[in-house]
Amino acid sequence: MKNALNYITLALLAAIMLAGAGCTDPNAVIDTNTQISNRNWAYTNKLKYIVNITDAQAPYNLYLNLRVTGDYKYSNMFVLVQQTNPANAATKLSTIGTRYEVRLANPDGEWLGEGSGNIYSYQTAFKRNYKFPAAGTYTFTIEQNMRDNPLREVSDVGIRVEKAVAE
Repeated sequence: MKNALNYITLALLAAIMLAGAGCTDPNAVIDTNTQISNRNWAYTNKLKYIVNITDAQAPYNLYLNLRVTGDYKYSNMFVLVQQTNPANAATKLSTIGTRYEVRLANPDGEWLGEGSGNIYSYQTAFKRNYKFPAAGTYTFTIEQNMRDNPLREVSDVGIRVEKAVAE
């Protein structure tokens, strides 16, 4: 009886692992989100993501992932994204920062994101067909750049980097 239970448990774990492995996106280098504590994103809560680029010749698409609740009070969000290049990158600046605006709702208040309950998800491209200056480890830092501190009703923030697919 004990051996049969162990066999069933192992078979179930193997099935779950195989199902999960089949759902991964082969073009994604990273696709991750960080939950914002109490849905209050403070200026000091800078989110860091490490991205390992192995093929600097390939173009990449970079996306900002956001989730807000239906109680978020603005129709947009400004964020600062800093890219820190590896030491071997042939660039004059090791860190490059850019401010981006993400539209979240139409002027009439209709949310533009994918809704599930009271949560709206967004995946917004901030660089398309981007070629990294060199292979290596890059650090992306994302911080909110709105007037409110903390910025309320922000559930999750993240990044996705994928190899660009020719269309």
